[in-house]
Amino acid sequence: MTSEWRRATPADAGPLTDLERDANLVGLAHVFGERPFPYDAVLTRWVLVLDDPEVVTEVVAGDRGLVAFAAYDHESLRHLAVHPDAWGRGLGREGVGRSGASRLWVLELNHRARGLYESLGWAPTGVTQECPWEPHPTELEYSRD
Repeated sequence: MTSEWRRATPADAGPLTDLERDANLVGLAHVFGERPFPYDAVLTRWVLVLDDPEVVTEVVAGDRGLVAFAAYDHESLRHLAVHPDAWGRGLGREGVGRSGASRLWVLELNHRARGLYESLGWAPTGVTQECPWEPHPTELEYSRD
């Protein structure tokens, strides 16, 4: 399945934040628990990402808003999400494939994403860092040749 991806615009900052929230509340509830989603901080980050000339952000729109996004630069896949209603349709795989990136960071406890990346030939490098969002879970660096 190939979807219609388009370049995101500054007007997509809110919809990108909404999609990230929806995906995280389902896919990462076991990591972030009952903490409120940091909407304003994530929206501010998206405004900055969309303004960064080094970053390409692409989205797939659906009937009720954005259903997938991939943001990347020449080296890193920076952000990837698919709306839970669209999981299993290959959008995550398409998003990774669009980037051409050779490294990314993923939450250690994000087993769904790690499974996707590993199925596409990515592997952990052994480098870790603390996630900036409370409760500051561990992020793993992945790379591929």
